[in-house]
Amino acid sequence: MKSHSRHSYLNGKTMNKINSTFTGNTPKAAEPTVPADFRKVLSGASSAEAAWRDLTPIARHDFIRWIVGAKQSETRKRRIERACDMLMKGKRRPCCYSMVPMEFYRALGTNSKAKAQWRVLAPTTRRDLVSWIESVKPPETSKSRIEKVCSMLAKGEGKVK
Repeated sequence: MKSHSRHSYLNGKTMNKINSTFTGNTPKAAEPTVPADFRKVLSGASSAEAAWRDLTPIARHDFIRWIVGAKQSETRKRRIERACDMLMKGKRRPCCYSMVPMEFYRALGTNSKAKAQWRVLAPTTRRDLVSWIESVKPPETSKSRIEKVCSMLAKGEGKVK
């Protein structure tokens, strides 16, 4: 009978991940492979290409997953065009991958009424609010927008005025 060590079910990749977690040597996120059709459109739009280079690898993965997730070629073409448009407008995630900025998440945690209202908002409304918060660069402006959204949510409102 073959003897097995306690962790013999873990493969090498898993062990490397576990070891890097405990030693703090986490590898950087891998650069995603950009599909040729998307790369071609990006190269023709310099501002979109510059915005693309400014994204984190995880955000790039989100855009690529959204594009390649299209079942029909026409949908894929529309998503590629829309992705370039979003990048030129400063969006850092495709529509369906909006994440709540950490500062906003913390602010919601300190305001129970705002948090309760946030939970009942439609996903598209949440996305629009997050996009509005993230559409500015100076942190001061972002903070004032977070305060405005929390105040608005606490009053039971769901639209930016």
